[in-house]
Amino acid sequence: MDDELNVTYITLGGYLEVQKYRYLYFVIMFTVYILIICCNSTIVCLIVIHRNLHEPMYIFIAALLINSVLYSTNIYPKLLIDFLSENQIITYSACLLQWYIYYTLATSEFLLLSAMAYDRYVSICKPLQYPTVMRKTTIKVFLVSAWLVPACELAVAVVLYANVKLCHSTLKGLFCNSSGYTLQCVPSVVLSIYGVFTLLNIGLFPMLFILFTYTRILIISYRSCNNVRKKAAQTCLPHLLVLINFSCLITYDVIVVRLESDFPKLARLIMTLQMIMYHPLFNPFIYGLKMKEISKHLKGLLFQVKSH
Repeated sequence: MDDELNVTYITLGGYLEVQKYRYLYFVIMFTVYILIICCNSTIVCLIVIHRNLHEPMYIFIAALLINSVLYSTNIYPKLLIDFLSENQIITYSACLLQWYIYYTLATSEFLLLSAMAYDRYVSICKPLQYPTVMRKTTIKVFLVSAWLVPACELAVAVVLYANVKLCHSTLKGLFCNSSGYTLQCVPSVVLSIYGVFTLLNIGLFPMLFILFTYTRILIISYRSCNNVRKKAAQTCLPHLLVLINFSCLITYDVIVVRLESDFPKLARLIMTLQMIMYHPLFNPFIYGLKMKEISKHLKGLLFQVKSH
């Protein structure tokens, strides 16, 4: 008899005492999901409404926040259903779809941050060339590429995953991420090679580009006058904070979830919740508080709400 199993349903085994705390989990996660949608949407609406925010930097910020809403929507509805269900299961095809959307949007964030880094580089280091370089066409190309390139590259990985033989039916996480490779009977060499290629192409290379760009900005700002240094600090610091935060969480996702050792279930749960709760809320707060123009319009909106 063949020892390979025809696994149709995947059990999500990362939940901790869900039977005991299901309603508490549900209320907390539902509240966080609503907050994510409201906070991100508020900043996006402010950027759309106010003409002085129709600049490349703010357009990229809006794209980043829309990305956060899509990222959360890929995870939260299924998570909320699982909290109220007796069994936390998902079909393999739905698991692949969630995996695909999750990593497409995660890598899109790196590419959007790369576009923002390039925008700041041209603005601070080559201000006279800025209007000719950062045209509407350039912005559209950056935005389309940020979502299309990861979508196309990861679609190949989905096709490869769809054809692998599965011998296991339990994932250690709350949703489908890179730990899905543990379901395979025999690790696929082709998938491993393609995974490394994808990680380098839409993960590591954008990160190196961002670091190079901000290093150049810091060097040029240091050599320039006070105004240039102030502008660089005001506009680059929020992007760097978002980049550092997101990079730490993605590093966890790529490395820790692949460890075969008995990583404590509670620690795994806490880190996973940070990825899906903390980061999508971190972006709007950072940009709402640290970006001067957005902060000004946000204060105006809050004042109007209070006056009514």
